[in-house]
Amino acid sequence: MKTALHLYNTLTRKKEIFEPLNAPNVGMYVCGPTVYSDVHLGNCRTFISFDLIFRYLKYSGFKVRYVRNITDAGHLEGDRDEGDDKFAKRAKLEQLEPMEIVQKYTLGFHEVLQQFNTLPPSIEPTATGHIIEQIEMVKEIIQNGYAYEVDGTIYFDVEKYNKNYNYTILTNRNLEDMLANTRELGGQDEKRSRLDFALWIKAKPETLMKWASPWGVGFPGWHIECSAMSAKYLGKEFDIHGGGMDLAATHHTNEIAQSEACSHVQPARYWMHTNMLTVNGVRMSKSAGNGFLPRQLFSGDHPLLTKGYSPMTVKFFMLQAHYRSTLDFSNEALDASDKGFKRLMNAIALLEKLVPAVESDFDIETIRLNCVKAMNDDFNSPVVIAELFEAARVINSVYDGKAKISLSELVKLKQLMQDFVFDVFGLMDEDSSNEELNAVLDMVIDIRMLAKENKDYATSDRIRVGLQQMGIKLKDSKEGTNWSKI
Repeated sequence: MKTALHLYNTLTRKKEIFEPLNAPNVGMYVCGPTVYSDVHLGNCRTFISFDLIFRYLKYSGFKVRYVRNITDAGHLEGDRDEGDDKFAKRAKLEQLEPMEIVQKYTLGFHEVLQQFNTLPPSIEPTATGHIIEQIEMVKEIIQNGYAYEVDGTIYFDVEKYNKNYNYTILTNRNLEDMLANTRELGGQDEKRSRLDFALWIKAKPETLMKWASPWGVGFPGWHIECSAMSAKYLGKEFDIHGGGMDLAATHHTNEIAQSEACSHVQPARYWMHTNMLTVNGVRMSKSAGNGFLPRQLFSGDHPLLTKGYSPMTVKFFMLQAHYRSTLDFSNEALDASDKGFKRLMNAIALLEKLVPAVESDFDIETIRLNCVKAMNDDFNSPVVIAELFEAARVINSVYDGKAKISLSELVKLKQLMQDFVFDVFGLMDEDSSNEELNAVLDMVIDIRMLAKENKDYATSDRIRVGLQQMGIKLKDSKEGTNWSKI
């Protein structure tokens, strides 16, 4: 019998049974990228993690509306409403219109996620496409008494809100300590409190992206967009809200405050956060000089990399760590993942060559149930991978003639690999997609077989050794010769 799905809720800081508001329908909102530059690897980990969650919820029979926004307006350089608009700054730097910047980096973001074989969200709204909704939400918050205007800029009143609600419910921080540790910001003495944040910002004359509002020409704050778009597409209350853990303290905390101040209810029942990336034990960041862009990881064009790694190897590497755990990049770890991924794909390639027997030495249902149990335990992908390697061991044992498998168990084994390797994990066999390589190797193997039949063992060995030097291993058996990447 299938076990209940448990997930870790950042809001309560414990694992809870997942009970959707309107099962089997599930609403999930994930904070998408800010498209003013190339998507970084930390973003990729978040979106790969929530792609796994999206896929498994669908596999489990839920109908999921997955909303992932595009931030293309209102994002200033600082979390406290200071600094320049990132889109305008990038537009001036590249001598483009702001929306050209948005289009360029949105397309780049989609291209990267396609390489990782992630599913597109059900809806992908943009901040600029929902200015009206954001203005209406700000008006509602003002009417409820939790925001105030100062010369065309609307600020959220954190201390007033905190009298009726818990502003730090997501992080469990102390509000007085936050006030004491928040630095003074020049030019922002117009705020009633240093923790207050902008819902709508008055535009300067040189501001490129601006819209008319009841308070004058301006643009929305960063946080209001997600509150407005999640409410529009998922309702005032929905099931899952996710993103990177770096969003919890400010962005997600302010989202909760805005939504409660507007509609008087918590927006999401379950808050989920992915953990950070490190490189050789040091947190990945631009300032540390150890940040990778996905294309650098694929090409190996980075001082800290000894070679490039394929998108599926990188994805497999990420799935080998739980989404809530720190993920440490190193050449050694990536090399191990590369070998492990190829070993798994090589085993799957042998499935169609297995000859079923009358009896079976294996119970595939036990492996499948272990995979389900692991995924139901807060999407524990590392445990699932261990079970999939057990399935690979079964395949190799049968292929080598060391064990038997019945037809019914073989059918289950094929379905297991399809379900978890391809459907739930979203992995792809990158070699199988290269039809030209497969055709060439088949021809070379045929030439080698002909040489062996003619007792031309020198040619046969030369082909085998040559392929091995190129990273391709041949394996002879009574059914024929198969190849795999080393």
